[in-house]
Amino acid sequence: MNDPKPRGAAIAFIFITVALDVLAIGLIIPVLPGLIAQFYGGNVASAASTVGWFGTLFALIQFVSMPILGTLSDRFGRRPIVLLSNFGLGIDYLIMALAPTLWVLLVGRVIAGFFSASISTAFAYIADVTAPEKRAGAYGLLGAAFGLGFVIGPAAGGILGEIDIRLPFWVAATLSLCNFCYGFFVLPESLPKALRSPFTWAKANPIGSFKFLWRNPSMLRLASVQFMSQLAHVVLPATFVLYAGYRYGWDVKTIGFTLAAVGVCSALVQGVLVKRVVAKIGESRTLIMGLSFGAIGFAAYGFAPSGVWFWASVPLMALWGLTGPSLQSLLSRLCEPTQQGQLQGALGSLTSLGGIIGPFLFANVFAFGIAHHGNFYQPGLAFLLASLILLGAAIVAFGNRSQRDLAA
Repeated sequence: MNDPKPRGAAIAFIFITVALDVLAIGLIIPVLPGLIAQFYGGNVASAASTVGWFGTLFALIQFVSMPILGTLSDRFGRRPIVLLSNFGLGIDYLIMALAPTLWVLLVGRVIAGFFSASISTAFAYIADVTAPEKRAGAYGLLGAAFGLGFVIGPAAGGILGEIDIRLPFWVAATLSLCNFCYGFFVLPESLPKALRSPFTWAKANPIGSFKFLWRNPSMLRLASVQFMSQLAHVVLPATFVLYAGYRYGWDVKTIGFTLAAVGVCSALVQGVLVKRVVAKIGESRTLIMGLSFGAIGFAAYGFAPSGVWFWASVPLMALWGLTGPSLQSLLSRLCEPTQQGQLQGALGSLTSLGGIIGPFLFANVFAFGIAHHGNFYQPGLAFLLASLILLGAAIVAFGNRSQRDLAA
C-alpha cells in the first residue's frame, strides 16, 4: 500500500477529478436543451421529447457500463480507468461541440454516459487508500465535490451559453483533458497487483452485479437503502423546476439561486459535518440520522405553503447529506479489497436504475397532485412520496444495525 504522502496527493486528485467531472457535466446542463432545439429549428415541443429520450438513454448507458468499468478497475487498477474516463470525456465534449447533426450529438451523449460511469471508480479508489474508520470523512469530501460542481457548473454554463451555445462544451472538454494531463503525472495506482481479480463478463453486467449484492444479506439491505435514497433524489431534477414555478411563481433566476443554496448547504454538510458526526455516533447511526432528516426535509418541501417556508427547509434538508458517505463507508467494509470496483459498479447500476424509473414516477405523481381529482389537490405530492421512500430506507437501515451484520 502507498505511504501516507502519496495517499494525501491521491485523495486530493480524486477530489479534483470528481469536482471537475461534475463541473463539466453541469456546464452543459443549461445549454443542451437549447442546442437540441436548434436542430429542430426552434421547435420546443419536439426538442422537449428528445431531451427526455437523451436523459433516459444516458441513464441506461450508465446502468450497463458501471459494472463493466468497476470490474475492469478490479482487474487493471483504478488509475487507468480514471485517466481513460478523463480523456474519453474530453474527446466526447469536443465531438458534441462540433456536432453537425442531432445524431452525432446523440452519439456524444452515449459516449458521455459510458465514460462518466467511471465516477464509481473514484469511490473504489477511496476505499483502497483510506482506513475503514476514515472512509466516511473521505466520502464526505467526494460528496462536497459533487455539490460544488453542481453549484458552479450550471451557473457558469448559463453565462457561457449566452456568449455561444456551444462554448460550454469547449470549456468542458478543456477541463476534462487538463484533468487527464494532471492525473497522468500526479495520480498513483491505489490497487496493488496482488489484490487484483480476474475480469469476467459474469461479474461485469448488471445482473451479475446484483447477484454479487444478493449473496451478502447485509450488503443487500444497505444496497436497497442506496437505491431508495437515489430514487428519492430524482424528485428534484424531475419536478423541482415545475413545482417551484407552479406553486411559488419563481422565475429562472430564483430557481437557480435556490439550487445553488441547496448545493452549498449540501457541500458544507458532507465536507465538514460528516467526519465529526461519524466520529461521535458512528456510521450506522449517522446513516439513519441522515435518512430521517431527508424524509423530514422532503415532507417540509411538499407542505411548504410559500417560497419562504421552502427556503427555511433547505438547511434541514441538507442534513440528508450525512447519508451517502456513511452508507458508502459501511458498504466498503462488507467486501474484500479485490471487490471494491465490483461493489461500486453494482451501486452505480442501482443509482442509474433510479435515474431511469424516477423521472417518469415523480413527474406523473406531480401531475396527479395538481390535477384536482375531486377534492384532492396537493402540489407537493411528489416530494411527499420521496419522503415516504426515505422513511422506508431509514427503517431498512435501522434493521441492519446489528454488530454481526456490520462485521460480515
